Amino acid sequence: MAGSEHATLDAVSRARSGGARPAPARTAWPLAAVAGAFTLAQLLLVPPGMGLGWDETVYVSQVSAHAPAAFFSAPRARGVSLLVAPVAAWSSSTALLRLYLALLSGLALFWSLRAWRGLFPVRVLALAGGLFASLWVTLFYGPQAMPNLWVALGALAAAGCFLRARTGRAALWGLAGGAALMAWMRPVDAVWAALPLFAAGLLRRRWVPLLVLSAGLAAGAVEWVAEAYTSYGGLARRLADGSAVQGGLGWHLAVVDQLRSLGGRTLCRPCAGALPHPLLTLWWFALPPLAAFAVAVALRAGRRAPTLLPLGCAATAAFPYLFLIGYAAPRFLLPAYALLAVPLADALARLLTARRPRVRALVCAGLAAHLAAQLAVAVRTTDHTVRAREAWARTVAELHRRGVRPPCLLTGHEAIPVAFAAGCASAATTGPNANTTRDGIIRAARRMPVAALVPAGAAPPGYARGWTSAAVGTVRFHYVVPGAGS
Repeated sequence: MAGSEHATLDAVSRARSGGARPAPARTAWPLAAVAGAFTLAQLLLVPPGMGLGWDETVYVSQVSAHAPAAFFSAPRARGVSLLVAPVAAWSSSTALLRLYLALLSGLALFWSLRAWRGLFPVRVLALAGGLFASLWVTLFYGPQAMPNLWVALGALAAAGCFLRARTGRAALWGLAGGAALMAWMRPVDAVWAALPLFAAGLLRRRWVPLLVLSAGLAAGAVEWVAEAYTSYGGLARRLADGSAVQGGLGWHLAVVDQLRSLGGRTLCRPCAGALPHPLLTLWWFALPPLAAFAVAVALRAGRRAPTLLPLGCAATAAFPYLFLIGYAAPRFLLPAYALLAVPLADALARLLTARRPRVRALVCAGLAAHLAAQLAVAVRTTDHTVRAREAWARTVAELHRRGVRPPCLLTGHEAIPVAFAAGCASAATTGPNANTTRDGIIRAARRMPVAALVPAGAAPPGYARGWTSAAVGTVRFHYVVPGAGS
């Protein structure tokens, strides 16, 4: 980092506080307030008893005694499983898990914002936290056992600590922790997000931060790499299998797919249909001009690096999900949104303090409309998700009523989350989660209850055509219970 940019670290905080460093408590409480509001909003928005989703089930089942572990495909990392282990290893309470994750994500947001102290005024950091935390996708996934939010918070902390690496050991430890958290959750995503940090370190010959960054990434990814050789046939094979699971990584223009997902579609695969209402996508189109304005503000304020570096990290973090994958999910871009939050908050703070009242009023009105739209999408998405998972619960109740109880095996449509809720193992003979064969399922049916789930109106697999069947809502299951005359 150039000397003038390094001097910015102290100069910015002193200039904004009248020449003296802000007291730690004064710096911390606005960020703590934002983090606390984030946790509270999650608990109010997401019902604590909302059942586990498909991906959540895979992660939680690895450490839970409630049911056998679901198949763990090549792209996944075990960071989420280890994160939830303190609760999931001894309790099957979804409400307790949601509370734990909401509290933990609030603390992590506070930590990641604190990593930027001295680089921007505290009011900018508080606004940045509010912007990121109020996105519907952030609120929705905050209390869920999913990796993307944790990659986002790790990336935000790592970028801030990288910029502050010369201020002491605390920043270096924060850099290592942020890098490790990213790689622990999603190693490949961590590399994409860290590319500008490596470029900046090499360009400025900042060897110590580069070494710490590399060590943090290696520490977080070591288990994933080791597992590649013990369970997936090597690192290259695991990466290839991971690409295949995601439909084959290559040039795919997924920008429009991501736009379609902004209306509350948690997974857009295949991604078709009309775009959401413009009020729900306008903020997305505002990101590029706001980023450009943030750069102009940074150049005038003499703090290029604290603005350009997170913008670069946001671009590389978003790139594979906008241009290299053939489907979309809004959570994929959480790291990019977190990294954009600080420089964009700086730009918005400049507009909010403009001398022209009309500019201030327009920005306030825009932020209010944006917040209202995000909350509306969050409520609608949560309601839809709750209804879908209640349907799974009804299927589980009917399976149990008909004798399909642990130890048991489920296969077919949405078998992974339904099986975990029922206390059963799950299996598939085709697709990315294939972990058994047709003969394996037939053999299992001779010694335990087995059910094959299919959408209503669809034909069952060949081995289940002679089994008893029952319908629950939009699902029909064909089942056999040994010794029960079925």
